[in-house]
Amino acid sequence: MSLDSSVTAPFSCDELDACLDEAGIEVLLATSKHSIQHLLGGHRSTFFSHKDGLGPSRYLPVFVYVRGRPEATAYIGSQLEAHQAKVDPFWTPNVSLKPVGTLDAIAEVVAHLRHLGVRPVRIGIEKAYFPLEAAEALATAFEQAVLVDAMHPLERMRLLKSPHEIELLRLASQKVIDSMVATFSRAAVGMTKRGIAELLVEEETRRGLNYEYCFMTVGRDLNRALSDQVLRDGDIVSIDSGGNESGYIGDLVRMGIAGDPDQELVDILGAIDAVQHSAFRTIRPGVTGDDIYRAAAETLERSDIARHTHFLAHGIGLVQHEAPRLTSSGPIAYRGTHTDKPILERMCISVETTCAHPTRGFIKLEDTVAVTADGCELLGEGARGWNRIGG
Repeated sequence: MSLDSSVTAPFSCDELDACLDEAGIEVLLATSKHSIQHLLGGHRSTFFSHKDGLGPSRYLPVFVYVRGRPEATAYIGSQLEAHQAKVDPFWTPNVSLKPVGTLDAIAEVVAHLRHLGVRPVRIGIEKAYFPLEAAEALATAFEQAVLVDAMHPLERMRLLKSPHEIELLRLASQKVIDSMVATFSRAAVGMTKRGIAELLVEEETRRGLNYEYCFMTVGRDLNRALSDQVLRDGDIVSIDSGGNESGYIGDLVRMGIAGDPDQELVDILGAIDAVQHSAFRTIRPGVTGDDIYRAAAETLERSDIARHTHFLAHGIGLVQHEAPRLTSSGPIAYRGTHTDKPILERMCISVETTCAHPTRGFIKLEDTVAVTADGCELLGEGARGWNRIGG
């Protein structure tokens, strides 16, 4: 099946060519669902949205791009996407929806490249999302080729969010906050953590979000796993949840309490909020990751909770931790590519400050901002103080 080759790609082919040229990649094979969604302009398989397994193999979508030849671009998907393609056709000039497993998909890739007369020496793949049997089949077909990781060029393509992407992040963030407020209102003393999380799932789903996860603490316990732990009078509750709007993540944290907070709790949450706002005031085009961390550290050091608290900022979009990568020393190991490089307008950043207090429990705020021309804008706001359990 072929589509009109005059259809415009939902990204700059010149920009992709430049990214691939810098990485020395002649042919790109993108296979992660988030890369596929971005490169196809929003498509995500309905059947394989949550799982990839099918029979003895798995779903392996492949976006095939030959550097400098956008007219040769192909999407190789599954026969189970055929109905979606009829409703919302793919922009790619070449489409194959015959494969039912990884080896079928690679066979289609090989056939397409041979039809084009392409014998690549350097093929870019997403190594973390490319099965071994697929890599072996590709290496057999192109014995001269070297497989190199294309993660960084693909991340660079997602680095600056479009207005539509920012709006999706805004919707996701606000809906998560609103869902948390409703959950705190509906929760009651005597409920378990699992029971409260079920309320959150209902609220996020009712607002059209795709629920992804919930971490929760109750009382002084620092364990965030869902369990049958019971909420008691006076307990504090932290809810950390991710729900996505068309794949874009709303990842936020808000606090609740079964009763009224005493002054110490008010002060702790206020100190955390002050750290958050010091980061908000700092984030703007031209500053680096180090600048953001320095501003947060200076505010935190003036508080009484510094020794129990840590700050984290990271890129967010289709993936929870994506570029810009602002630190090399966070809880998730990766190289901080923007510790000393300027951030740019339209980058989106998650900002989180966490206090694991030894006597009061787990107290945290997390927000998402979009970098604007002269600062940053909160994507989702409200409920930053102590939210009363049961309204």
